[in-house]
Formats: sequence, structure tokens, C-alpha cells
Amino acid sequence: MRLITLFLLFFALAGCSVFDGLSEGMSGISDYFHGGEDNSDPPALLLEYTPEIKIEQLWQESVGVGSDEQTLKLVPAIGFGKILAADREGLVEARDLNTGRLIWEAETDVHFSAGPGLGVGTVILGSSDGEVVALNSENGELLWRSPVSSEVLSVPVIANGIVVVRTTDGEMIALNEKTGVKLWNYEHNAPALSVRGIGAPLVIGENVIEGYDNGKLMALRLSDGKYVWETSVAIPKGRSEVERLVDLDVDPIEVGGVIYIASYRGGAAAVSELDGDVLWRNEAISSYTGLSHDFRNLYLSDSSDDVWQLDQRTGASLWKQKELHQRKLTAPAVYESYVVVGDFEGYVHWLSTSDGRQLGRIKVAKSEIDAKPVVVDDTVYVYANDGTLTALKTRLP
Repeated sequence: MRLITLFLLFFALAGCSVFDGLSEGMSGISDYFHGGEDNSDPPALLLEYTPEIKIEQLWQESVGVGSDEQTLKLVPAIGFGKILAADREGLVEARDLNTGRLIWEAETDVHFSAGPGLGVGTVILGSSDGEVVALNSENGELLWRSPVSSEVLSVPVIANGIVVVRTTDGEMIALNEKTGVKLWNYEHNAPALSVRGIGAPLVIGENVIEGYDNGKLMALRLSDGKYVWETSVAIPKGRSEVERLVDLDVDPIEVGGVIYIASYRGGAAAVSELDGDVLWRNEAISSYTGLSHDFRNLYLSDSSDDVWQLDQRTGASLWKQKELHQRKLTAPAVYESYVVVGDFEGYVHWLSTSDGRQLGRIKVAKSEIDAKPVVVDDTVYVYANDGTLTALKTRLP
């Protein structure tokens, strides 16, 4: 009887512990998906101010249903005087960069989720159905379709005749640009819980660089996928899966042999391209949108939608813009003395690189903008979730 009593007591205590742990985990997951304490603030109201620049809309067109209000990586690509964009339902359009005039369009049965990426005569896109699709960049003709292991949520990258994509199950896959034949793949286990999204691979010389959901940055050889180096950029902390989220979903960028990347709840970091050595780490920053740079500084939107300027050499914060707090900002695009971000109400904001102050804004769509603005020759191209594609130019008042 004593043994039975002790067993029942132990089982009750263990049950309480399990229940508490489960309750804590469910609470954390609920906080993660519904905001929690860290991001429960309402979106900041737009302040009235005297604009310092005039923003002119050069043209505006519509590309199908856009992302259809889903979290995808459909981002415009620009090359050879054309801007190309795809929608969720399989439409791809090529338009004149200066006028928005339709050059060609292709209608497919593919549920596009990422892209397009531009190669040599090719337009490459990924799908939610586990396919990579290649079109002719001159007329939109279908060239090939290749199956991959799962949904593609990173913009395909093309270099040296090789297409590199990342899938949501953690696999990196290289395909022949002309035929779609698989050249190699590298499998990396994905954690049980992660932020939806994947950073695009970065090709530097003979290596392809990619960040993973466990906070590690890895370099593989582009030609055959062989391991080159790996480093821990973000260190998971905490007991629960939610607390240990340190996803590297930001597209890494490279400047002068240094790779810059930011992670969700794991800080921003600078890493040597040669061997993966971490040069500095700023753990105060959490971001899953993206980075931009000018000749000396980095710019990013954090997970609370504040915009930061960081020193490239040290990672030190130089200014922080809080007036657009919780407005679901895009990754910043930087050119000349401007930082440009889109928000969840279809506004595009111009900030000053000197101190982050607001210089001007314009509303271009009725839906959220989550694709990073693209800048070419002082013109800003914006693609909203409802398919609105806009070209904007700034002029002094």
C-alpha cells in the first residue's frame, strides 16, 4: 500500500509538472501568434508633419491578386529594362520599367510563393506545391518545371548557371538553370517551431551562404554543395520552444567581404565571409524582414517595426525611429539620403538617413505592403499584397 501511495503521489506531482510545462508552452505559442506582451501595442497613428520632399507617382498597374493576403515572398525583380512580378494564382507579368506598359504575361496553374529571380534569359519562381518553375525572360514561355521537397519560401538565386532555392523543410537545392535537373541538395533539420519565412541564399564567389532557423549561418560550395563553414550567429535561450526562437529569416547581405544578417530575437551580426568568424553581434535587435546598407551604415526594421541605423564596423546603434511602431514595416530600401519602407495600410514612408526623421509619405494601395521596395536609378518600385505595382520618384518641394 505504501508503494502504491508513493507511486500515486509521484504520478500526481509529475502530472502537475507536465501540465504546467504544457500550459506554459501553449501560453507562449498563443503569445507568439496573437502578439503577447512584446508586440501587443496598437499600431502607431500617423503623425502630421510638414513634408520635406515631394513624392511623384510615375505609374501604377495591377498584377492579378498579388500575394492574396498570404505571407509569401513574391518580390518584383528588375533587369533588362523590365520589371517582373508574379501573383499567387500563377500569373507572371513583365512591364516596361519607365512606363508600366505590359510587355508580356504568362498564365500558369502554379501557386507561386517566392520569386521571381532573374537568370541569363530565365525567370525562376518557387511554389507552395513544391515546384520550381522557369520561364523565358523574353516572352514568358515555360521552359521547365522541377519538383522539390516542399514549399519554396525564398526568392530563387541564380549564379554560374545554377539555381539555388530553400524549402520550408530545411533543404537547400541546386538546379541546372537551363534544364531544371537537380545538381545537389543539402538537408538541414528544421526546428519544431519557427517563424514563417526563409531568407534568400547569398552567393559570394564560389560559395552560397544561408541562414537557418536554429540561428546558424552556413557556407556551402556552389558547384557541388560541399560543406565549407558554419557559425552560430544567434544563440537560443530559454526553456520553451517559443523562448528559443532565433530564426535567421532575413536575406543576408555582403559588403567588402563581411556578411551582415539579423535574426528573430537573436540579434544582428557581422560575419567574415572567409571563415565564418563573428566580428560583432548586437543582441538588442530582433528582426525578420531584412537589411539594407549604404557606404558606412546598416538599416533594418525590427520586430516591433522600429527602424534602426547601425554602424557597419561595430554594430552600434546610431539612431532608432519609433514613430512607425507596430505598423508592420517592410525591410528598408536605401538610396542617396533616403530610407524607404512600406506599411500595413499601403503607405510608403521616406526617412532621412541622417537621423531617421520622416521626410514624406504616400498611400499607394489599400492593402498591406510586405515586399521590400526595389530601387533602380532613383525610382522606387513597390508591390503591395493586393497586386498593386507602383513606380515612385522623389523631388524637392
